[in-house]
Amino acid sequence: MMEKMESNSEQQTRELGRKLGASCEAGTVVLLHGDLGVGKTVFTKGFAEGLGITEPVSSPTFTIIQQYDSGRLPLYHFDVYRIADVEEMDEIGYEDYFYGGGVCLIEWAELIEEILPEHCIEVTIEKDLEKGFDYRSITVQRS
Repeated sequence: MMEKMESNSEQQTRELGRKLGASCEAGTVVLLHGDLGVGKTVFTKGFAEGLGITEPVSSPTFTIIQQYDSGRLPLYHFDVYRIADVEEMDEIGYEDYFYGGGVCLIEWAELIEEILPEHCIEVTIEKDLEKGFDYRSITVQRS
């Protein structure tokens, strides 16, 4: 199932993330696609709010994973952009996160495609400057 949405502001992008987060159950894995600066962190902040997370959310660019435990489910936010080899995911015990009792949100997931679970939610955020600086097209595909 695929759903296409449009956002014309950070607030709308955040709200779309919040709605998705609110609908997630334990074991959900969300793959977040989009170029640098497209709004993945804004979407993630909303997603965390949808899980009831109250602590500040930031991109885990240099740590690979950030864990947030203050919501109704734990959120494991991965940024695998700097992973040189998928074996690095073994070192952090990715299976405990992917198949555990929380929700995983993974940025740059195409870099670890071979270890991803079969069923994921894919979110793609794209800019279209012809429609405005703040415009985003957000596609959610459930497999």
